[in-house]
This record gives sequence, C-alpha cells and structure tokens, in this order.
Amino acid sequence: MPRHKRIDVPGAIHHVIVRGLNRQDIFLDDLDRADFLRRLETALSEVGCRCYAWALLSNHCHLLLRSGERPLSDLMRKILTGYAISFNHRHKRHGYLFQNRYKSILCQEETYLLELVRYIHLNPVRAGITRDMDALDPYPWSGHAVLLGRKKRSWQDRDEILLRFSGKKREAARRYRQFVEDGIATGRREELTGGGLRRSAGGWEAMRNLQRAAEYSRGDERILGDGNFVDAVLRAAEESLTQREELHRQGWDLQRLVSEVCGMLSVDPGDLRKKGRANNLSHAKGLICYLGHSRLGLTGRELARYFHISQPSVSQAIQRGEQFAKKNTVKLLN
Repeated sequence: MPRHKRIDVPGAIHHVIVRGLNRQDIFLDDLDRADFLRRLETALSEVGCRCYAWALLSNHCHLLLRSGERPLSDLMRKILTGYAISFNHRHKRHGYLFQNRYKSILCQEETYLLELVRYIHLNPVRAGITRDMDALDPYPWSGHAVLLGRKKRSWQDRDEILLRFSGKKREAARRYRQFVEDGIATGRREELTGGGLRRSAGGWEAMRNLQRAAEYSRGDERILGDGNFVDAVLRAAEESLTQREELHRQGWDLQRLVSEVCGMLSVDPGDLRKKGRANNLSHAKGLICYLGHSRLGLTGRELARYFHISQPSVSQAIQRGEQFAKKNTVKLLN
C-alpha cells in the first residue's frame, strides 16, 4: 500500500518521532545529544517552529512542535541531515542513520496537547533510563526539567504549557509535575503514537460504541483527534492540494515561475546557476525556491537539481525568499 503524504498545516501541533534505521542507536553519548539539541535550536529559529516537549532516547526521539508558515519537513531536514553527517564522522561509520521517514502526527490541540507533553516527558521513565520522578526531574535530555525550571533551554516554549496549569510559575510547575506523575499509572498510551481510525475515534471502546450505533467516524493514521477534527484537517489539506492543482492548470510550473521572477527582478535566467551574491540574483533564487516549494509543491531535491546546489542551500534560499516576499509584498502566485 502506498504511503500517504504527510499532512502539514501551519500553526498546528505535531508529534514527531524519529527512529534509527533497524532500531539502531542514534545517540551514543552526551556529545551526540548536545549536538542534536544545538541543531534543533538553530532550526527552530530559522524555520519559525515552536517546541513544547522533547525526549532523547537511545534509538529514537520525540518532539512536540507547533509548525510555522514553512513546512515541518524543512525543520526536520535541517536537523537530521546535518546530524547524521556529524554522527557518522564522529563515530567513524558510513551509511544511513535514520529510518527513511520520520513519523509526524498532526494533533488536536485542546484534547491532546498536555497529554502528549506528559507522554513524551515520561519516556525516559518507561525506557528505564530514569528510575522514577525524582530521577526524571533533573534529567537533562528531555524537556521535563525545563518546565520545572531545573534546566534552561531558551528555545523550548515553557510559558505556554505552564500557563495551562496556573498563572503563578511556581504553582504551575508543581501542578505540572503532579500531572506528569499521575501519568505513570496509565502505562503506555499506544493511541498517542499509532492506531489510525481507532485513535481518531477515541480508542477501541469509542469505536465499538460507534459500530453499535451504526455510525462511522473518518480516521487517518496521520492525525490524532476526533472525527470532526480529522475531517477539518483533511479538508484543509485537500484545499491546499486543490490550489496547487489549479496553479498547475493555469500553466504554472518551474520554468514559468523562473521567467516571471526573473522578469520582475530584471535578472537574466541564464545567470541563476552562477555563483554570486548580487542582490537581485540572490533575491531571484530565493523567491523561486520559496514560491516553488510553498505554492507549487516542488521538492528540495527538484530545486537543488535545477540550481545545481545542495539541498541545505535550497533550505537557506527558501528562508531568504520568504523574508523577501513578506518584506516586499510579492503577489506572484497569490
């Protein structure tokens, strides 16, 4: 069965799970963990995402993110590509480090945000890395210690989570910790990481109730939420796809985009593959990458091949193009 395309809605909550290829370890020591977090911090700033919870285990990691205007895939590519190269170099190994596809689940915020924060931050206890809550509290490789104020990570959004417990930080931290501790008794929450229609409907009991009532709720393994939320997300994704299809029907493709952008900025299309930092040339490359990626659905690999540059360079060009488009109110493809 073909794999579904990931769903990415700006401003939505995503539970991201990254696993090592064939369950191999992706963190061998604290230097690896620190390197991963440095890359996460940089990528969050560059892409405009926010992080609410995270945990680094030996052969996988969890991230709870709110996406920005740029696709979540931009963030993950920035983190994983550089980290894999660095990991292989440090440990004198070759080949792939991660499974080909990280798992990304778009989540219904009000129902699941705090549940996922708790689930993710309890992973070190479930995995036996920390024996109990007292050992988890100062543990440096998850966001739990940050929410308690025991560790500082400026890139982790602490306030938005704590405000859901109390307006007073000390009381909020106390209530948050109790909330996490109460979660130990619930055991593994498989519905938070898989299950498709079962998960979207609210678990097996809810599914049985729906079946007894001869009612059905739409489900999707990429989405964690009730039936109405699943429908709304899928509609939004379908509308985005429809807009892209309409642009393609109107004759918009990479070649036309190149022609329009170069005409607007008075750039010779033949110069686009040249190296140089002339303002208009740099703006043209960035705008083509940004609009091609965000509006026409072109992949980083397609753009890299066209410009004869690396995919990390495409990510940087997309960022420049986005900034230029917003600053100059570019109306192409709007």
